[in-house]
Amino acid sequence: MHKGTITILGMVCVMAILSSCTTMSKFSQSVKAKTAQLKAKPKRSLPAVVAVPESNNESDEVIEFLDNISVKPGRVYMKKASDALEAEPVLVRSERSDRMPDNLTDVERANWLQLKYSIQMDIAVEEISNIPLLQKIDEWWGTPYVLGGSSKRGVDCSYFTLDVMNAIYNTNLKRTAAEQYTQSEKIDWSDLKEGDLIFFKTDASRSISHVGIYMTNNKFAHASTSQGVTISDLSEPYWQKRLYSLGRVLKN
Repeated sequence: MHKGTITILGMVCVMAILSSCTTMSKFSQSVKAKTAQLKAKPKRSLPAVVAVPESNNESDEVIEFLDNISVKPGRVYMKKASDALEAEPVLVRSERSDRMPDNLTDVERANWLQLKYSIQMDIAVEEISNIPLLQKIDEWWGTPYVLGGSSKRGVDCSYFTLDVMNAIYNTNLKRTAAEQYTQSEKIDWSDLKEGDLIFFKTDASRSISHVGIYMTNNKFAHASTSQGVTISDLSEPYWQKRLYSLGRVLKN
């Protein structure tokens, strides 16, 4: 009886083990099948949201842009990420050089700006002399890019150039990059100097879609879609591919 009992218990254990193995096998197959489905499922491109700042003006003000597109301040517009040809380059910044310390004297502010922008433009501090230009750019520095924007909450490329050029060079630029291109006198690369405008075609269209202000050493200030107001290098492949024209607007 004792031996028969042991035999029966052994058979029961073997059946339990086999059943467990079968269950684990089915579970493993199910996990593998689910993993294969997830890998085969195409990824969705999420839309990038472009927000236009609210306007205090209750009128039906509309800003006209390229290709018969108009933007009304206060609305939100969406653009599929897949529409972008290539992302703008993002450079790592030093936090120490991005924010001006408080309570500096005028001389200390000028020295600080010279140091910051000598790093940004990769030139000697002694080569920087246009402090008012640096001060104006620094007012906008880091402001996020917003299509149709014209405030410190968000600004687009053409309003940034409009504001800086008016304050520093006493020029009245028109509102959009395409209009500023038409308004400017075209110049050669060898004649390029500080305060000239740089025009780009960034979206594979036939129209001018981006504008910046030339500084020195191949660097230009602009409102970048990826970094906000910043300074970029024309020698970067992204900008080389999209550079279209150089222009100069005479002072009033």
